[in-house]
Amino acid sequence: QVQLVESGGGLVQAGGSLRLVCAASGSLFRFNAMGWFRQAPGKQRELVAVILDGGSANYSDSVKGRFIISRNNAKSTVYLQMNSLKPEDTAVYYCNTGTYSSADRYYTASDYWGQGTQVTVSS
Repeated sequence: QVQLVESGGGLVQAGGSLRLVCAASGSLFRFNAMGWFRQAPGKQRELVAVILDGGSANYSDSVKGRFIISRNNAKSTVYLQMNSLKPEDTAVYYCNTGTYSSADRYYTASDYWGQGTQVTVSS
């Protein structure tokens, strides 16, 4: 079992910043990566950032250069620093623990999700 708890969301003006936090616990050893997803109303959940156990990271084109994913393995915590926020970043953000294949450049999400944290960016 894995438990994930997200926090840090809120309302911010366009151009502002927020830092999301995901506290993880449980059987994390089965996975080699953690990811941040987001889901806007009426849209599918999308992967925005992935970080591997060793610290290397990948980003979706929509957030590259603005968002930074990081982790503190000792605390089993993953962060998402979001800068230069845009109204289109408005969504519920979720963290997930999963498996990343460097050969395929593909992240496979596990069935473990947190409750999500709402991010709203006003124009």
